[in-house]
Amino acid sequence: MAEDEVYTKDGTVDIHKNPANKKKTGNWKACPFVLGNECCERLAYYGMSTNLVNYLQERLNQGNVTASNNVTNWSGTCYATPLLGAFLADAYLGRYWTIASFSSIYVLGMALLTLSATLPGLKPSCDNSGCHPSASGTTFTFIALYLIALGTGGIKPCVSSFGADQFDENDEKERIMKSSFFNWFYFSINIGALIASSVLVWIQMNVGWGWGFGIPAVAMAIAIVFFFSGSRLYRLQKPGGSPLTRICQVIVAAFRKLNVDVPADKSLLYETADEESNIKGSRKLDHTNKLKFFDKASVETESDRIKGSPNTWRLCTVTQVEELKSIVRLLPVWASGIIFSMVYGQMSTMFVLQGNTMDQHIGPHFKIPSASLSLFDTLSVIFWAPVYDRLIVPYARKITGHERGFTQLQRMGIGLVISFFSMITAGVLEVIRLNIVRKNNYYDLEYIPMSIFWQVPQYFLIGCAEVFTFIGQLEFFYDQAPDAMRSLGSALSLTTVALGNYLSTLLVTIVTKVTTSHGKLGWIPDNLNRGHLDYFYWLLAILSVLNFFAYLWIAKWYTYKKVIGRPE
Repeated sequence: MAEDEVYTKDGTVDIHKNPANKKKTGNWKACPFVLGNECCERLAYYGMSTNLVNYLQERLNQGNVTASNNVTNWSGTCYATPLLGAFLADAYLGRYWTIASFSSIYVLGMALLTLSATLPGLKPSCDNSGCHPSASGTTFTFIALYLIALGTGGIKPCVSSFGADQFDENDEKERIMKSSFFNWFYFSINIGALIASSVLVWIQMNVGWGWGFGIPAVAMAIAIVFFFSGSRLYRLQKPGGSPLTRICQVIVAAFRKLNVDVPADKSLLYETADEESNIKGSRKLDHTNKLKFFDKASVETESDRIKGSPNTWRLCTVTQVEELKSIVRLLPVWASGIIFSMVYGQMSTMFVLQGNTMDQHIGPHFKIPSASLSLFDTLSVIFWAPVYDRLIVPYARKITGHERGFTQLQRMGIGLVISFFSMITAGVLEVIRLNIVRKNNYYDLEYIPMSIFWQVPQYFLIGCAEVFTFIGQLEFFYDQAPDAMRSLGSALSLTTVALGNYLSTLLVTIVTKVTTSHGKLGWIPDNLNRGHLDYFYWLLAILSVLNFFAYLWIAKWYTYKKVIGRPE
């Protein structure tokens, strides 16, 4: 075998910093450790977050709106902190050591949350009149929650990218397998979520919150063991230095040359003569014709060099300019995912509160917690992820001729349409539920005689939408981000969830303020039998439609990045 066939061509190294051997490292043999880590980490995360709104309501005495907003604010932070983890991974630590570092913060947060629910003086004292949380106990709980948000934030943007790094994009067979990896990555997420939303939620509601939070803490410790067990098989991308610095250099250089004309012959733009890019861990990018203003940063003038070497704040390579263009092109696609994330976020808030008003009994003795209905979202993902990978993609490939079946943008668009129908389904169910309440004067019943399993279709549709939009988004942002900014690309995809949660908080706050004016109960009162949660679902459906049409325009405008030397 020729030497160039022994080692990867994407610049990856093994754990000892030697060039990665294709036969001994990476590929599917490294993936079980990454997927096992993700499965356990997601079990830990969903094990404490799926039912969090009920914990805040029951044990910390928070109302519907306060508990819902606290969950969406915390969840939003969990998906905003990935920007920090991504920056450290791309610039300095690399993905492997970033995952290792933030995992310790994660485990600490999980341990403190468990203590907040078990230690006398910290856990709320409960009697027949309800629970009475102390100020110190509540503070301790939120410190633990936001440590978890920091820990999970450092891990989230790195694990999916780290798994994808195990496949050499310059190898045609491995490039196709990489697309398949994202489907199985999301599958593993939902195996963990399935256990969390069924077993752990039941333990929390029937055994105790100490056990309900303690088991996820142990799961997180097991996740770390899984990750380190595969170290000798991993391929590692070298950190390429601060991506923010490189972006700023292009912007500064372009503005310094406002009056400089870009040559018609783009081969005259500055680029290193070497085959490799001067950015560590990155391949060269081909010039694209959009966002032409930034090309000025690559026009060489007499004042651009200091003692023969280019001044990096005055002259940038084409690859560096294309890095910035790639990120700018991603931003409209990124923005279109925010409304979808807001719809998705209703599973942990409004869907749970809606389920609390319905009959949760299975037979005379067993009662299913409303938060456990999210397992049908999980089952939907577990069903659709392999179906998409093994059945839909090969069939679509025959029709479209595209190696992935659908383009990444087409895949995400299908998910946006499905998410609209999930809101319609939830709204119709609420209309039916409220009609039953009014006809039978059930306004003050704890729950009405209508099975909670009528919520299954809305959860199932959300799960189907996830497989198309969220997995497509993961793959799209990894693939379209520059090589040395891939953690940042993954973090961008995750921040749509953050902003979706924050936007949900804002929307609930506005809706509550507007609809409770002049002494009215509003759409989302503590007693939903006297509210209009259906109106809130209709509002989300309308926003989903508007967002989809904006997305169609964005997708038509988008230009995929071009890597020099990569087969099209």
